[in-house]
Amino acid sequence: MSEIEIRQFGCRSDNFGVLVHMGETTIAIDAPEERPIVDTLQAEGWTLTHVLTTHHHQDHVEANEALKARFGARIIGPKDEAAKIPGIDETVEGGRTLDIGGIEVQVIATPGHTLGEVSYYLPGAPALFAADALFSLGCGRLFEGDPAMMWASLQRLRALPDETMLYCGHEYTATNVRFALDLDPANLLIHERASEVEHLRTAGKPTLPIALGKEKKTNPFLRVDEPAFQKAVGMEGADPVEVFAHARKIRDGY
Repeated sequence: MSEIEIRQFGCRSDNFGVLVHMGETTIAIDAPEERPIVDTLQAEGWTLTHVLTTHHHQDHVEANEALKARFGARIIGPKDEAAKIPGIDETVEGGRTLDIGGIEVQVIATPGHTLGEVSYYLPGAPALFAADALFSLGCGRLFEGDPAMMWASLQRLRALPDETMLYCGHEYTATNVRFALDLDPANLLIHERASEVEHLRTAGKPTLPIALGKEKKTNPFLRVDEPAFQKAVGMEGADPVEVFAHARKIRDGY
């Protein structure tokens, strides 16, 4: 059986485009911009068959209809946002498992950034495509949801295996690592990540993907229930939702 291949590339100003390929199947995770997606497909000699949409924001669906017209790709996206997703053919909800050309795709409900956002987990890779729900050392702004909703979503993602490679919707890590260090300056693992991020960005390389296991130890939003993190932010014994809300408010000010 063929192995899953993944290609990540830049789109727009700071979005990531991602293609997942195996056999005759090629899946785009979101469609932020047509040209970089088409260029990558042509470079690899692949034909797009599906688009997995995570949420309705324009910078994630802009190229849906163009890609559908060009390739006849099938567009799949969250049921709760179907009316806002151009060209959608099939809707999905958290808890569903898809078989797309032999690629197992588990759908995880991750509302918070938007009310219907979903993330896609491919155990055969293993890879998590979390779009704007989870970033390296960060998470999405709460444009539509609330802290309790987002914290519940992040716990679902945190439960995935440590070896899972995290792919996100944007290159925000340089700002996020400064924020993480401000909150928890004694965490040596964050300092290590900061050095890594500086090296990668100086070399013009992306900071993603990253192993989810590293994120669990460094991402403030995945650690709001940890005593050590709560102590670092002066909220020992507090409700994790309150700690999350506190951290999110600080990050919103960056």
